Amino acid sequence: MSRSRQPPLVTGISPNEGISWTKVTIRGENLGTGAADLIGLTICGHNCLLTAEWMSASKIVCRVGQAKNDKGDIIVTTKSGGRGTSTVSFKLLKPEKIGILDQSAVWVDEMNYYGMRTDRNKGMPPLSLRPANPLGIEIDKGKFHQKDLEALFPGMSPDFTSENFSAAWYLIENHSMTSFDQLKMAVMNLKKQANKKNEGSLAYVKGGLSTFFEAQDALSAIHQKLEADGTEKVEGSMTQKLENVLNRASNTADTLFQEVLGRKDKADSTRNALNVLQRFKFLFNLPLNIERNIQKGDYDVVINDYEKAKSLFGKTEVQVFKKYYAEVETRIEALRELLLDKLLETPSTLHDQKRYIRYLSDLHASGDPAWQCIGAQHQWILQLMHSCKESYVKEQKGTPLLHSPLLDLDGDVRPSPIGHLSQTASLKRGSSFQSGRDDAWRYKVPQQVAFVEKLTKLVVSQLPNFWKLWISYVNGSLFSETAEKSGQMERSKKNARQKQNDFKKMIQEVMQSLVKLIRGALLPFSLREGELRQYGGWEMKSELSGQWLTHVIQTVRLSYESLTALEIPNDMLQIIQDLILDLRMRCIMVTLQHTAEDVKRLAEKEDWVVDNEGLTSLPSQFEQCIIHSLQSLKSVIDCKPGEASVFQQHKTQEDVCQLSINIMQVFIDHLEQLSTKPDGDIDITHLSVDVSSPDLFGSIHEDTSLSSEQRLLIVLSNCCYLERHTFINIAEHFEKHGFQGVEKITQISMESLKELDQRLFEIYIEAKADPIVGSLEPGIYAGYFDWKDCLVPTGVRNYLKEALVNIIAVHAEVFTISKELVPRVLFRIVEAVSEELSRLMQCVSSFSKNGALQARLEIFALRDTVAVYLTPESNSSFKQALEALPQLSSGADKKLLEELLNKFKSSMHLQLTCFQAASSAMMKT
Repeated sequence: MSRSRQPPLVTGISPNEGISWTKVTIRGENLGTGAADLIGLTICGHNCLLTAEWMSASKIVCRVGQAKNDKGDIIVTTKSGGRGTSTVSFKLLKPEKIGILDQSAVWVDEMNYYGMRTDRNKGMPPLSLRPANPLGIEIDKGKFHQKDLEALFPGMSPDFTSENFSAAWYLIENHSMTSFDQLKMAVMNLKKQANKKNEGSLAYVKGGLSTFFEAQDALSAIHQKLEADGTEKVEGSMTQKLENVLNRASNTADTLFQEVLGRKDKADSTRNALNVLQRFKFLFNLPLNIERNIQKGDYDVVINDYEKAKSLFGKTEVQVFKKYYAEVETRIEALRELLLDKLLETPSTLHDQKRYIRYLSDLHASGDPAWQCIGAQHQWILQLMHSCKESYVKEQKGTPLLHSPLLDLDGDVRPSPIGHLSQTASLKRGSSFQSGRDDAWRYKVPQQVAFVEKLTKLVVSQLPNFWKLWISYVNGSLFSETAEKSGQMERSKKNARQKQNDFKKMIQEVMQSLVKLIRGALLPFSLREGELRQYGGWEMKSELSGQWLTHVIQTVRLSYESLTALEIPNDMLQIIQDLILDLRMRCIMVTLQHTAEDVKRLAEKEDWVVDNEGLTSLPSQFEQCIIHSLQSLKSVIDCKPGEASVFQQHKTQEDVCQLSINIMQVFIDHLEQLSTKPDGDIDITHLSVDVSSPDLFGSIHEDTSLSSEQRLLIVLSNCCYLERHTFINIAEHFEKHGFQGVEKITQISMESLKELDQRLFEIYIEAKADPIVGSLEPGIYAGYFDWKDCLVPTGVRNYLKEALVNIIAVHAEVFTISKELVPRVLFRIVEAVSEELSRLMQCVSSFSKNGALQARLEIFALRDTVAVYLTPESNSSFKQALEALPQLSSGADKKLLEELLNKFKSSMHLQLTCFQAASSAMMKT
């Protein structure tokens, strides 16, 4: 027969020595699968199976029998494992013989009916000898939650000694995974135990049956003797003798057993006292247990013990119980005070707050601890916010700070601005565009910005727990089932409904403090004087830049989103939206103001390097500066959900429009300043020219400085580009970013630019045309020339050639700077020269034949040379000049005029090439 289990092995016995009928606990391995599997148990060779009680596969309880051997092994035999072995032994002691009157110390097993704990956390094992496994099969604890079983069997108990014992509860708790066969075996075990009890009573009766018969016979003999003697009490009668015998027997018994019975009564009294102490030791030990559990932090155990004591002894009239219960109440009151102090202690986590509130509600603390906690948290958040402000203000003023633990909730929250602010990209043209401010500002966070980040993070980290605590207070989730049954939860919900307005004021106060502290740091002008003293105190050495304000706006927006996620009503958060709107408007204003300053620095760094189109990098740098500023404002101008447009107010539109116009005007004013600076103030190392152009005079200048006329031309060229391209592009970007009044900005800027252009153009024309025009009259009458008395013309005189050379020089100067300016300049130069020449001709009173021919030759030579730059005004001047001359009368004069004119053109061919190139270029266009 093969066995499925290992043989039993006994590894321990307690106690390991004793007299017969000593109760021992045997421990080991493979001691059987159940009571039915145990078929043999011997200790010191004596069979102890009848008294054996199988507890588990590793534990058996039995009593030692009267064995022959003084010392021996403990052998367990099972069906599944067979005969076992033992590694320990038991020593059987011989009992001392004690007379009936000798004193003897014995241990009396007592039943403890108050040793069971019914709390929901920890259990206290009973100290009685009641069977822990009444079914006699292996216990398999299920994974059912105690609360679920209490709800399933209300008012019942799994304790089989309880009056409300529930067999179903006991089976679910201890045998939920036991097979049906095992349960049938348990039923058989119960039947055997019942039969043993019945058989024990019957055996007791059978054992005393002979004594009963003897007593019956004696009583019958006495009865017959008394009937024979009669019933009268006569001296010497049997009745009298029997009475005397009984009295002497009674007196002798009293004399013999008086001391013994006295000791018995005393022992009974002591046993009764011990029994009372044992039965009610829970109450007597409770004050000390409460103190110990409080020190260990086991508040659940204390509360459960208190509830149990209150239910058992709360209304007792026994003085000793009342005394101990009063001590319990004293300790519980101290615990209430301790828990309330811990509840109101800050900082603390939401979990701890809920736990302490639940403890206080279970202990029936007076007042409303949950509302007290909410009020304490509210004051704590306000204190943190103001402490944060004070620490940063002192740090800004250079006051050494002691380390404040209040602000160490989340560590240092000052992020590097590199992670939040974009670096300015270098420009393709004009890499000299850089802010004049020290670049260190990018890497050093201003105190106000660091304060706002710390403040918002503080509020965002603290307010959620504060809000969740209120929600838990409203829905009653702060309280335990005990508080729910006692009606405390309903009272709390009623209190919460009454205090909704008070809590709303708390939230509003936190929001107002947050907003006013930020305003005090960034927008002090928006606070009243009294508020400024409370929420301000910052040293405003310089205003924050637009980049930092943008960063602050992003921080406040993120905080708003975090608070919105808590489902806080929008009306409580509207004050933050108003702050964001004010910050956005301020950021736009400051950015535009700083842009104007950057534009000034742009003009100051003009390098006068001209490209092939006659432009410097200044227009492009100006456009890029504006675009960069507008791009930096994109996130500020764009509206997040729930935000209003920053341009919704008319005053804001007007201010932004005026600042935008101011930026354009600043640039225009600095253009004028650049064009009118003295020659010594502008030094350059080179001047870029278009070497491929047909410049007859060689365009590369060896001079290292620009003349005032060249600067005028460069500025004029830039003005033309600004008018045709830059200002239009800037207007498009203004519209793209939602700016209002763009047409007004463009119109005023264009008008101002055109005025500057015209003013500078007139200055240049005056500087170039006046010398040429002024040289005509002296040149005409040089050598006492007289129109009335002159020789036959032999060619164009030098004064006209000099005038043409001067015009060509102007052409070369303008062409070197900007080809597009050449027609505009030469139109005006030719108009001035033709007008002066016409005036001079009209002033002559009369011409001789040769004088008229000479005058006509020079007028035709000038007109034909600059024909490409003639305008209706210059044509009219030439016409008036010719009309002032006499007509040619003969063909010979006309022929001579044509020959001399061709000769002039031939001799001046090289010099006049610039006009021919310009003519072909204008024809192409």
